[in-house]
Amino acid sequence: VVQLLLDKGANVNARGKDQRTALIAASSSGHLEVVQLLIDNGANVNARSEDQRTALIAASSSGHLEVVQLLLDKGANVNARSEDQRTAIIAASSSGHLEVVQLLIDNGANVNTRSEDQRTALIAASSSGYLEVVQLLLDKGANVNAQGGSHGNALQAAAASYDSRLKLVQLLLDKGANVNAQGGSYGTALIAASSSDHPEVVQLLLAKGANVNGQGGSHGNALQAAAASYYSRPELVQLLLDKGANVNAQGG
Repeated sequence: VVQLLLDKGANVNARGKDQRTALIAASSSGHLEVVQLLIDNGANVNARSEDQRTALIAASSSGHLEVVQLLLDKGANVNARSEDQRTAIIAASSSGHLEVVQLLIDNGANVNTRSEDQRTALIAASSSGYLEVVQLLLDKGANVNAQGGSHGNALQAAAASYDSRLKLVQLLLDKGANVNAQGGSYGTALIAASSSDHPEVVQLLLAKGANVNGQGGSHGNALQAAAASYYSRPELVQLLLDKGANVNAQGG
């Protein structure tokens, strides 16, 4: 059908009401043959939609590896930014598309670029618990202590995650994450883990030198966060008390 329309004079770079072109739409849905056909007929690989997304960002976000490869081969800008300043690597990292992230890096993607809210690809991947993506980004030079977004940094994002993974927190610490770094809505990684009811993560952070009475964020400190948490468990509160949490501390 696409070939027929093109043969009949359809404008390959025409835009819909959201300013998406056919190439952006096809790339987002992973239609490789259609993407190839559109490019062969003059589609602009770097055209932008209303929110400034390119075909590459759309394909990367959805994990369409072959489409991403084709777009890059045809000159797509690997570091192009959408309206919220997200690049293809941030989009792919936040969705856990490991092979796409690797391909983007191989083609010059900036691993430390930031979105509008200052999130990096590493923070995005850590927030969603994508261990292999985090490992790859760190191996490729991602700044483990970069601050940005609502979480603060990658360690805080990993600790706060609903399905926080102990191995991910351990990896970030092994790679030099500052266990007492301040920032984000939780303040510290320990407060984040305490608020999200992750006792194993809390135990690990304390073992790595986390300040049990460190203040920060909207909760105040780890003990206050644990006590106020919807998931609050007595054993987590007890753990913090056993480690010296000040039961009368003010804050939050």
